[in-house]
Amino acid sequence: MSELSIRLGIQQRVLPDYRAVFFETLGQHAPRGLAVFGGKPLPQEGIKPLSELRGVQLFWGKNFHLYNPNHPLFLCWQKDLSSWLNCWRPQALIVEANPRLLSNRKAIQKVHKRGGIVLGWGLGAPVLEGAFSQLRRRERLAYLNNLDGIIAYSQRGADQYCGLGIPKERVFVAVNAALPKPSAPPYHRPLPVTNQFQVLFVGRLQQRKRVDLLIRACAALPKEMKPLLMIVGDGPARQDLERIALEIFPSTLFLGDQRGEALDQTFKQADLFVLPGSGGLAVQQAMAYALPVIVAEGDGTQEDLVNSKNGWVIPSDDLNALQNALHQALSDIRRLRQMGLESYRIVAEEVNVENMAETFIAAIEKIKILTGII
Repeated sequence: MSELSIRLGIQQRVLPDYRAVFFETLGQHAPRGLAVFGGKPLPQEGIKPLSELRGVQLFWGKNFHLYNPNHPLFLCWQKDLSSWLNCWRPQALIVEANPRLLSNRKAIQKVHKRGGIVLGWGLGAPVLEGAFSQLRRRERLAYLNNLDGIIAYSQRGADQYCGLGIPKERVFVAVNAALPKPSAPPYHRPLPVTNQFQVLFVGRLQQRKRVDLLIRACAALPKEMKPLLMIVGDGPARQDLERIALEIFPSTLFLGDQRGEALDQTFKQADLFVLPGSGGLAVQQAMAYALPVIVAEGDGTQEDLVNSKNGWVIPSDDLNALQNALHQALSDIRRLRQMGLESYRIVAEEVNVENMAETFIAAIEKIKILTGII
């Protein structure tokens, strides 16, 4: 992997624990130093913040939120961001590509005034609708135009930034990853002894994950095709989900919050991984276990992970589409095993934190050349 030639700082509104591997990997290739700044999430977000970073400076600020991140009028100010910049003095700064983080505007100005470069890092720029959408579009474009470059989570996100007029040579795609390349060869699954396959979900049990749809879709399958459904995780929706499962699909196991060896064994028992709702980087973990996957359309990050060779991408909140995908998946076990091997190849060769870090380094070095200011 390439080495980063300048001191780097990364700002985020929140610092989830799953980002630790990426930050540490990037830090290993930043000999002049990497520091990360962020605040704590709102309690209702259900995000577990990271606790420490090895080889990376970690700075905590205090977030002041107006409303929640899903509200059209959401705003955030991060106290101590300016003080951190004065202390760390990064030559390159990566900020969230989100104009609603008001303190970032001053941070961008500060780094530019010192002769540094600033890149945004974001999901994309989907069409804004509803209250104050015209004002929000104007503010978003003004904010993005102040950046020297943008790193998108997905190709869809990159296309959206380019669609706003951001020059293509200043937009980069670092597919969102949470895990390094697998260190072991793909797990070999024998063909099942019985006709009952095992379907797995891993994630926090909250409404937006739509585990209820997964239970209903399994219940609607033909009798000879009904799987054993394993649900790993905990959260506020668990009680309701257990009630639904008891009523319509008793072949559902709620395994709670698993980690380590217990989770390893659960992944190995499964034949298929399903992510029926939003979010969920556990899909990459499943793919590292050579599992085929069914995922719902979301922000575009799933499209760079899943294709017809390793799984199914289905419309969000579509019970019939989920049921049909399950029916196709469970009708041919040999095809399912081949799709699992393709999943493994994707995370081994394409979507992993090493490749993600390499893209960040390449983006910074290219923006240095394009701006000519470092």
